[in-house]
Parts: sequence; structure tokens; C-alpha cells
Amino acid sequence: MARAASPPFRRPRPSTGRGRGARSNQTGRYEAAATERVDDGWADTPPEDVKTRTHLERARRIITYNDSLNVGFDRSINPYRGCEHGCIYCFARPTHAYMGLSPGLDFETELFVKPGAGEMLARELSAKAYKIRPIAIGTNTDPYQPIEKSLRTMRDILGVLTRFNHPVSILTKSALILRDIDLFGPMAERRLARAMLSVTTLDNGLARAMEPRATRPDKRLEAITQLKDAGIPTGVVHGPMIPGLNDHELESLMETARDAGATYAAYTILRLPQEVADLFQEWLEAFAPNHAPKVLRHLREMNGGELYDPYWSREAGPKGAYGQLIQKRFAKAWRRLGFREMPILRADLFRVPPPQGTGAQGELFG
Repeated sequence: MARAASPPFRRPRPSTGRGRGARSNQTGRYEAAATERVDDGWADTPPEDVKTRTHLERARRIITYNDSLNVGFDRSINPYRGCEHGCIYCFARPTHAYMGLSPGLDFETELFVKPGAGEMLARELSAKAYKIRPIAIGTNTDPYQPIEKSLRTMRDILGVLTRFNHPVSILTKSALILRDIDLFGPMAERRLARAMLSVTTLDNGLARAMEPRATRPDKRLEAITQLKDAGIPTGVVHGPMIPGLNDHELESLMETARDAGATYAAYTILRLPQEVADLFQEWLEAFAPNHAPKVLRHLREMNGGELYDPYWSREAGPKGAYGQLIQKRFAKAWRRLGFREMPILRADLFRVPPPQGTGAQGELFG
């Protein structure tokens, strides 16, 4: 009798509670001693859910600047450190080590919020030396992760950007962005705002395991439609493409997003800096063991024999045959589906408004 094939994906018994991406919580790389909680299999009860905790981060500045040639912006805002979405592949996970915490489970459960973010932003935009250029939000951690529902830090930031007529570009995996259409809409009319939704897979099972607390893929696509209907230029990011796991969906993802209303598109290939490599490999071997050897082989081929080498993989475009094939597939589908270039935002409308609570007389007399 023929043996039944094992399913390509499976949902293993969680080792860290429901709705979490990382399966371990290894000590950060800057700690003097390494500790790790291990399930020895003797427990008679399932693991307890790990609760999310928020902490205040007393930042002196809210805008972060960079001069990297590998990104398309020179400034960004990240309202939160850590991200409850729990995406196992998130390249921002290693930043939690700077806080003395683990890039594993701590990254998605120990979250930091910057109090007074709106006031800080207003001060920085009001500085005489400030030079206007679009601000990117959502480039590191998601501004619309679940805690934003109650903390509303992102909405405060948008309120300031609206008052200053400051251009902004938003990237998110969350349909919570729809809450702020009342702010985005008028900004988009003045060509001051654009949005992008990240859609990694159309497989709800894969998304639930890989991005456990992010909005379902179909709901993200519905958000694209609603943003487009509100007159907000909206695109899609398909990333990361994980060779041997979800890259076969690339063309169908692009077509579905186009049909939902996305007018521009981008993609990224998985990168695994520092601790993310071990966390992702641990997750992959538990969730998709049949795919693991192929995925890891492709990643090493694209990174000069390592799971990740930033100089090898990011210099002068993708290296390795598989990475170049994904690039060519994307370019061909982009042309066939009629995607356009990302819309350019205006910078000439920027102005420093009078302090809130003052009228024209107050502005006249300084």
C-alpha cells in the first residue's frame, strides 16, 4: 500500500503560547550570560499564553535619518520598538538586543512606545534648520500593530504631519490603517500621502504561522480597495519572497493586488541578519520541515554560502540564479499587469503653522 504524502505545512504545538511567531527566546547578543527556557516535554499542561507588555521609551528625537544607498528614503519614523505582529522573518528583531532583550519572543511581547511623539515631531519640524523631504513610516516596525488601537501614537503623528503639510509614505500589514482615512484622504488630495500594504502570501495557514498577529491577507487586499476608493495612492509590497516557500505565489499575488486597486508594486527577498537566521531556521524546521532543506539551500546560494551576507546579497542587485530569476519574474509581471511608478509626493506645501491655540494676531506679533 502506498504511503500517504505528508502535508507541506503543519502547525506544530506552540512552545511559546498562541499567536506568537518566535519559538524561543534566546538571550540578546550583548548580555554577559546566556539563558533560555526549554520545554523538556514533562509538562502535562499546554504552555501559557505570553502576554504583551508595553514600556515607555524616553527618546530625544522622533525622526531617524540615514544615508544608505540601499533604501529609497533618507528619514523615517518608527512609533514603536518591537512589533506584536510577530513576523518570524522580521529583519528588525535584532534591535531588541540593544534593549537587553531577546530578538525572539521578547521582540513581539516587550514593546516600547515613545510618549509625546506628536509633540517631539512638531518641535523637529519647526526647527529653522529642518529641510523638507518625505518621511517614511513603517520601514522597521509596523505603525499599525495591535497596540496602536489604544495608544494612537500613529494618529497623533499623522495629525502633526497634516498641520505642517508634510509628505508621508506609509507601509503596513494592518487594516487598522483604514481608521485614519479621514486624515489620509485630504493629504492625498494635496499629493502629500501614499500608502503601501505588505502582502506576503494568499495562504491563510502560512500567513497565520508566519505573521501570527497581522491582518489576514484577504483583509489587507480589502484595505487596498478602500484606500484606493478614498483617493489615496496605494501600492503593494510582496515581501519577503522566501525561495522555495512562497515565491511561487509572486505572480498571483501581484495580479490579485492589482485587481484590488494597487497601482504600484515592489518586492523584497528574505534577508536574515544576526539572530533572525537562527530564529527563522528553527521556525522553518518546525512548521515546514519538508521545505526546509530546499529553502535553506536557496538562501545560501543567494548569500555566498551563508544564510545571510549583506554585502554579497545587496550589492548591485540579487546574486545567484534563483534571486535573479525572482527579479526577472517580478519585472515581467509588473509590465504585464500595468503597474506604474510610485507617485511622487509634493514638498512645496510645507509650512510651520502657528502654535495651536493662537490666532492670526498671535502669528503677526510672533
